[in-house]
Amino acid sequence: MRRPRSRKGLSSMESASETIKRIFGDANGVLGTEIAETSARFEAVERLKYPRPSKTRCIAVANQKGGVGKTTTAVNIAASLALAKLKVLVIDLDPQGNASTALGASHSSGEPSTYDVIEGRMSIAEVKQQSSAFPTLDIVPASIDLSGAELEIADMANRNNLLKTAVERFLESSKHHYDFVIVDCPPSLGLLVINAMCAVTEVMIPIQAEYYALEGLGQLIHTIGLVQDHFNPILTISTMLITMYDRRTLLSKQVYDEVEKHYPDILLHTTIPRSVRISEAPSFEKTVLEYDPRGLGAISYREAAYEIAKQSKRVLSELAKKQQGRN
Repeated sequence: MRRPRSRKGLSSMESASETIKRIFGDANGVLGTEIAETSARFEAVERLKYPRPSKTRCIAVANQKGGVGKTTTAVNIAASLALAKLKVLVIDLDPQGNASTALGASHSSGEPSTYDVIEGRMSIAEVKQQSSAFPTLDIVPASIDLSGAELEIADMANRNNLLKTAVERFLESSKHHYDFVIVDCPPSLGLLVINAMCAVTEVMIPIQAEYYALEGLGQLIHTIGLVQDHFNPILTISTMLITMYDRRTLLSKQVYDEVEKHYPDILLHTTIPRSVRISEAPSFEKTVLEYDPRGLGAISYREAAYEIAKQSKRVLSELAKKQQGRN
């Protein structure tokens, strides 16, 4: 009696990407290839072990140009790190409160928020909320009340260091060690952004894959240079990330190549694709990791977060050298 030949499709050892390739055909099928690639990347990112930094990394996500994916990047990088069991604190410093919305935090006008922290009425410990989706992620929400803060603090002697003082006090007194503090900045170059840059040691700049996005980059870097010169000498631009990348267009590749030419050491290899799913997620008060966990957007943010985590040893070493140079 002949033994039946085993069919690969019934094998329990077949990976998801292999199944998709078998169903959709060889590499000549564009749809099948894309689905197989996405599936393979998801399987790979699920196996990654994110290194834990030796000390807290404080990062401001900043770009004065709106619509470049700044808030989306802040919340999804934070969620990716938290998904990897790292302890993360997100501080929403944008009066629009979009980061708070995406992370499911309550932030109606009059509720405790970064407005109270900036003006010294409440501490971060009193204001922060725990994410329901990511147990190791806390959020300090922002409300529309924050929009008046710049005028109210303008005459204070220590107006540039209000957030820095609050963050330092919180980290010193917290029972839990935080691996990352991520500050989502408003799309401007005002007092709130300067507060953010004085409170952190690193800046992450999301750059949309369009030439208009490059035009404002020089102005942002100039502002960061002024903060370094006058307020925070150890501030470092540690990361640049290309967002809304469309690999079907030559323009996206040209923008990436242009940034890489000038900033090869800090530009992440990972790019964030232009994706409807990424755009839809905040309307459901979710990150893209919750809304479409197996989608290319979620996978790309997890890969970018892994790159950022892998940089920790080098970045912290550079910051330590800057600090020693000041002493």
